[in-house]
Amino acid sequence: MQLTDEQIYAKDAHDYLPVFARYQIVLDHGDGVYVYDSQGKKYIDFLGGIAVNVLGHNHPELVKAIAEQAGKMIHCSNLYYTQVQAEAAEKLVKLSGLGKVFFGNSGAEANEGAIKVARKYAHTIAPDKSQIISAIHSFHGRTIATLTATGQPKYHEGFGPLPEGFDYVPYNDIEALEKLMSDKTAAVMLEPIQGEGGVHVPDTEYMQKVRQLCDKYDAVLIFDEIQSGMGRSGKFFAYENYGIKPDVVTLAKGLAGGVPIGAFITSDKVAAALHAGDHGSTFGGNPLACAAANVVLDNVGNEAFLQHVTEMGDYMKSRLKDMQAKFPALIKEVRGMGLILGMELTKPGREIVNACLDKGAIINCTAGNVLRFVPPLIVTKAHIDEVCDAVEAVLPQYA
Repeated sequence: MQLTDEQIYAKDAHDYLPVFARYQIVLDHGDGVYVYDSQGKKYIDFLGGIAVNVLGHNHPELVKAIAEQAGKMIHCSNLYYTQVQAEAAEKLVKLSGLGKVFFGNSGAEANEGAIKVARKYAHTIAPDKSQIISAIHSFHGRTIATLTATGQPKYHEGFGPLPEGFDYVPYNDIEALEKLMSDKTAAVMLEPIQGEGGVHVPDTEYMQKVRQLCDKYDAVLIFDEIQSGMGRSGKFFAYENYGIKPDVVTLAKGLAGGVPIGAFITSDKVAAALHAGDHGSTFGGNPLACAAANVVLDNVGNEAFLQHVTEMGDYMKSRLKDMQAKFPALIKEVRGMGLILGMELTKPGREIVNACLDKGAIINCTAGNVLRFVPPLIVTKAHIDEVCDAVEAVLPQYA
């Protein structure tokens, strides 16, 4: 029986925990960079499931791999080996230049694992080496440890007592970090591009000095690439843009193109701190997710694909800057890298997001007043023009 939109809204209100500020549309299916609602209306999708659908919707290679793997084996315990998991792990080790991979099911799980391995490594040096430093306005997840690592008090309210040993510094402020670090610092955890915090890109010098400070104090440098990784910046990992390498990097979102998966990749030195039984996951790295991940990695790990992301990102940034020139009182700044772009407004952005939705363009607002664009990485200039034209058409009524 086909439900009406109103019936779906009512069921959701009655049965689902009200933790999402949902928009009033029911999505039905997708194709490429477009999605369609239950009424058949077409939308260009420049949110991509929040940086998840890197190959777009209904990608034929991805659909084929998922269907074939589902016909063979969806799940087995991690007490046994599978070829698809071994292949996915090998690809990530090669792409990162690090040593060992662990698969989970989400970004929060990946970051939780990164915190665990950093603490375990630090404990091999000194029992009181436990401090985790992250950035103000960061976002690392919604489990107790990862929301504690998240440098936004609004996410902490009502969930105390929170785990001890977490401190925060302003993003892109090396002096503040240097003052806080000591021999008791276990890890520094940063996003190479802050996503939920408003699409902030740090200075290269800052990132390089962070690496130096971590080396000085033998602290684990963790890069959370849940949103900035998987080719979104124009490099496979955003940290490559700064000429440095972390000790641990986390991935999720786009890693399997929409199938739930997360991963942390660690240097051999840090990985040596973990032993059998120290960490685990029932569903992490299951055959279905790894089959999907292998397709995504084969596509996104290609240099020509990454060059396309860079070119499309440059083009879209120029379109957004043109809008800024036309509406200087409304648009404060355009920033980002590759196809993770933000347009900071001088007023809240949700009404503009709703107006764009009415025009058939899906974007979103983060940090209250930053329009965020994280589309499928397969977009063309024509797609960019389509969404930018829609945004530009609604701006005059808010300027």
